[in-house]
Amino acid sequence: MATRQSAKKLKVVFALLAVFSGCSTVPKNRPLVTVPPDPALVASGIGDMPRELYKTTMPSYRIEPPDILTIEAVHVVPRPPYRLRALDVLNIQVLGTLPEAPITGLYTVEPGGMVSLGPPYGSVNVLGMTVEEARDALTKHLSKFLLEPQVSVSLAEISAKQQISGEHLVAPDGTVTLGTYGRVYVAGMTVEEAKRAIEAHLSQFLDNPEVAVTVYAYNSKVYYVITEGAGLGDRVYRFPITGNETVLDAIAQVGGLEQISSLNIWIARPTDQPGQAVLLPVDWRAITAAGYAGTNYQLLPGDRVFIAENRLVALDTALAKLLAPVERVMGFSLLGVGTVTRFSGPVLRGGGNPRGYF
Repeated sequence: MATRQSAKKLKVVFALLAVFSGCSTVPKNRPLVTVPPDPALVASGIGDMPRELYKTTMPSYRIEPPDILTIEAVHVVPRPPYRLRALDVLNIQVLGTLPEAPITGLYTVEPGGMVSLGPPYGSVNVLGMTVEEARDALTKHLSKFLLEPQVSVSLAEISAKQQISGEHLVAPDGTVTLGTYGRVYVAGMTVEEAKRAIEAHLSQFLDNPEVAVTVYAYNSKVYYVITEGAGLGDRVYRFPITGNETVLDAIAQVGGLEQISSLNIWIARPTDQPGQAVLLPVDWRAITAAGYAGTNYQLLPGDRVFIAENRLVALDTALAKLLAPVERVMGFSLLGVGTVTRFSGPVLRGGGNPRGYF
């Protein structure tokens, strides 16, 4: 009878091991769908999915929040009449100055609106003036020190250029902020389209503006690496797409496979069809030990690289969770029994204890 019970227990254990250690490349409860093949790869005869040795270029990048754009002000000239502001830069050239104190070069309009000409000339207030009015004010002021000074003034740089040039975060509403020039909507545009949109917006304030736009940080296009946790919780990693990543690159980003991971790996490519998915199985041994790039697919925006759990580790975790409460109860029971036994031994009169009980 005991032999039959032991045999039944062994059958149950082996059945559990077979269930939890069974190999499945991809989930079977979801139908697979195909994606349109890449013409270049089909023509080459190597398949319809871009991979390590046959990569494809990404389509024109579409700007989305929270990308960061670099905008350079190439040509920024205000529409006349322009009134000078603090931090504007003037190019001032004066003939007939004192030999030891020439006035030539770039001079910044200070926050209070003053332009400092240096000793012995002092400063002149030009805030709110046009360039011509600033030239007249400088001429009048220098006439106190010089005999018939000849003053030439031009606008070298406007302070608002600093608000245009630099790194700009694409806000959640899809706009970039250009300081006093307001905001421009750029979400969903290519870099060339964003450049034209920014220039069109600035043309309300500037004369034939020209800017250069590049993407400083590609934050909106990402892929994910998901490691199944064998009962200890799954982990999700998020990485930006640069257009050159493969499965091997993705797994290298997370430091390789963990002890709880199996060799069952696939790419889940998002679709807009409910209950369907594009699943691309990955042969880990082939792309690592054998150097075969056939399943080392190139990653596209939104891809999920899924690393399945090791079923034996998952079984061990499940058993540990199941048996932990029982072991805890048994531990308290054994502790109680030991304590009662320890203090329940015979004690002789007069304090003697021949059995050595405390």
